Amino acid sequence: MRVREHPPVVAENLGKRYARGWALRDCALEIPAGRTVALVGPNGAGKSTLMGMITGLLRPTTGRISVFGDAPTGRGMHPAVAFLTQAKPLYPQFTVAETLRFGRHANPGWDQAYAEGLVERAQVPFAAKAGTLSGGQRTRVALALALGKRPRLLVLDEPLADLDPLAREAVLRTLVDECRAQGITVLLSSHVLAELEDVCDHLVLLADGRVRLAGDVSSLLRAHAGQPGLDRLSRLALAYMRAEVAA
Repeated sequence: MRVREHPPVVAENLGKRYARGWALRDCALEIPAGRTVALVGPNGAGKSTLMGMITGLLRPTTGRISVFGDAPTGRGMHPAVAFLTQAKPLYPQFTVAETLRFGRHANPGWDQAYAEGLVERAQVPFAAKAGTLSGGQRTRVALALALGKRPRLLVLDEPLADLDPLAREAVLRTLVDECRAQGITVLLSSHVLAELEDVCDHLVLLADGRVRLAGDVSSLLRAHAGQPGLDRLSRLALAYMRAEVAA
């Protein structure tokens, strides 16, 4: 009998409270394997808090969360998870080659040949120092670091926000194609809803610290087919966010 694999993320009654109040509350969520998931919502909706708990950098106040069946401890990431933020922290004095060697020493499951191949295809020079790279090149190296550990879940918090539109499009398409080829589940947070339409097949919408909409994009669009103007992911998400702000 085949053992059922645990989903990448399952949350039940999940909540996180800070001194200023609840950032996330009564969150129930399951992220299916092998999907590219758009995590959207207005500022303060709880997106970064949710990603912090998925990556094990934050501990829940209430409820539970599991990542591939394991409960994050709040003291570090699950070995099957990679996390990349807009900051893309690279040591500016390291060359690209030294950066990849650092990745090899820091990650037990590191695939040096694969990481180097990603950098080569992006045409980023290995001898260049990270501090001298363009924004697009830094993003490519940071993605090579994240993917080089061979994760099963890649969590991305606005990683393309500092790139121009053409670079965003090229990097996002390359990233999604690579993750689909490798069977990696992607959780992508972005304020640019239009850029998610052609790459994301699952949607999670947060507002006021709660999950307001979640499911396969195709199913959600079919469910709203009778409502004018809700025929695309960006329009559907924006309509829900407007409704929450007006409530």
